[in-house]
Amino acid sequence: MAGIELRSAAFNDHAYLSDRFAKAGENVSPPLSWSGVPDGATELVLLCEDPDAPTGTFLHWLVTGIDPSSTGCESGQVPSGGTAHTNGFGETGWGGPQPPVGDSAHRYFFRVYALPGPLPLSSADGADADEVRRVAEQQQLASGTLVGRYQR
Repeated sequence: MAGIELRSAAFNDHAYLSDRFAKAGENVSPPLSWSGVPDGATELVLLCEDPDAPTGTFLHWLVTGIDPSSTGCESGQVPSGGTAHTNGFGETGWGGPQPPVGDSAHRYFFRVYALPGPLPLSSADGADADEVRRVAEQQQLASGTLVGRYQR
């Protein structure tokens, strides 16, 4: 399976995210770009999750319905055609990193999935990160991952 190359102008893979993107900072999503979306994709799904959260994997961002011809999004923006859903904070859209004070650095997995059709969830709002990832991985034509780190 071909892969999608996912990048950010704001951080390199496994590098630290700026406070600007954190919940206690400006709480804006980082800029992202991608390439290598395969023919046949009709929708992209963007997911950001923290598997190091004390209560289990935490959903920071879920965007569905992204135009497969898009190549990314600017900081603080939803990708073209996309619909932002409820995150783990109970808010719509991006919810930046907010690990507990004293925790070691948490990892934030940004994933983009190319799907042959709409994400088949009964309700994307309220879906947890594990469910979204599981369904997207089953349906995907291709995917890409970029990991950022953050520590307070």
